[in-house]
Amino acid sequence: MDLSHWIERQAGFAPAKCAIRFAECEISYAALAARIEAVAKALAAAGVGTGDRVAFLGLNNPEMIALLFACARRGAMLAPLNWRLAPPEHRETLADCAPKLLVTEPAFAAGIDGVKPRLPAMRYIALGDAPGWESYEMFLTMGERSAALHEGREELPALLCYTSGSTGRPKGVLLTQGALFHNVVNSTRMHDFTSADRVLTTLPLFHVGGLNILTLPALHAGATVTLHAKFDPEAALDAIEREAITLTVLVPAQIDALRALPRWKDARLASLRMITTGSQIVPPRIFEVVHARGVPLVEVYGSTETAPIATYVPASEARRKAGSAGMPAMHCEVRLADEAGADVAPGASGEILVRGPNVMSGYWGKPQATAEALRDGWFHSGDMGHFDAEGWLVVDGRSKDMIISGGENIYPAEIENVLAECDAIAEVAVVGRPDERWGEAVVAVVVPKPGASVTERDVIGALEGRVARYKHPRAVVTVAQLPRTALGKIQKSEVREIAIAAAKERVA
Repeated sequence: MDLSHWIERQAGFAPAKCAIRFAECEISYAALAARIEAVAKALAAAGVGTGDRVAFLGLNNPEMIALLFACARRGAMLAPLNWRLAPPEHRETLADCAPKLLVTEPAFAAGIDGVKPRLPAMRYIALGDAPGWESYEMFLTMGERSAALHEGREELPALLCYTSGSTGRPKGVLLTQGALFHNVVNSTRMHDFTSADRVLTTLPLFHVGGLNILTLPALHAGATVTLHAKFDPEAALDAIEREAITLTVLVPAQIDALRALPRWKDARLASLRMITTGSQIVPPRIFEVVHARGVPLVEVYGSTETAPIATYVPASEARRKAGSAGMPAMHCEVRLADEAGADVAPGASGEILVRGPNVMSGYWGKPQATAEALRDGWFHSGDMGHFDAEGWLVVDGRSKDMIISGGENIYPAEIENVLAECDAIAEVAVVGRPDERWGEAVVAVVVPKPGASVTERDVIGALEGRVARYKHPRAVVTVAQLPRTALGKIQKSEVREIAIAAAKERVA
């Protein structure tokens, strides 16, 4: 069976049940199933079949979800584009995956117009009025006489999801229908999903965090998804209160935005069974602010390549194990390895390796990168971690972020977590910059809170007695804001450039 069977079955069980609430519209499971069939027929009429790609560019929209299920029925794959990227970046991605057609919201059409001459074989379809673009509704009518046979299979890729590129150029991650299904099972176990749940999705669907942690699992369970085009803290709190939301995913930057609202301390959150977070090492203050409101904040660890759920903390242990990434998900194995690939000693730090049916089949068009990442059946994450005394995973940081200064390994997250507690610091990122004497020097790039100032003495004073002196920053750089990806993840490669540029300015 292919993924679209989920919606067909739910439509059979509860046709009138609301599947997706979007803006002022409610889409029932029966209506969603009918829409998926119409889209699948149109794709068939357009010659989209096994192995073909269909790209989508736009904010969160139910049409993207319908496209995903329709592509799965055809044996094709959906390639959602990051709408925050610039047109040249979109052109690069489209040239890489060569989709048969691109579906976009009108607001993004003008930025793609310059791409058309370079990719003339692709069909350009707009969800509304856009000069020079084919109408999506007209496109759907072309499939009215086509067959919409189920041609998808578990082993076929259904999602081509490009990584955020926080440490380099984005790569297209291939996730099969089977990988998405097993990720759903992992999520169902993690969240104790039922059809009575009400999910709020505010993360972008072009990322596995927005699409796969709760949205697809909710539709598999027959639950209701309230979908926001993009995150707005006021609108998110309104939805939680008005619709008695039971589950949502919020990355730390979103939680910070919510806690900044005057109404946060009195918001009605009693319906929330838990909030899921991740995408980075979560600072202790994030756990504190959510737990203070009586809601379990559970951390999930994974990546685009793991669909993403690899490990998680259950709600029952959210407070006791705050800061841990949990234990392996139902359909995952996790081990920690040294540079030679051998298991590390208990308590020692090693690279996090993941194996399971939820792991990607490879990188699109990159056999060498695939071979490097997938070795002996294990996905090499590039993240470093250790198991605590109870066997729970603690993520230490990215191996690429690790600083080697004077022969000592330094994990920036350890320093960042301490500095995040400082009253004058709004945000901080710790990186290494080249140093002739030490190999690398630790640098703290800091965003002061409004009206505050942060000096090197302040930073060193906050760390004194908390972390070893060899880990102390040798320089502190203050900036107005830190560079981030679409999910709010700090782009360490750009932070490192800021640190290097500051050093050059001092020399000049």
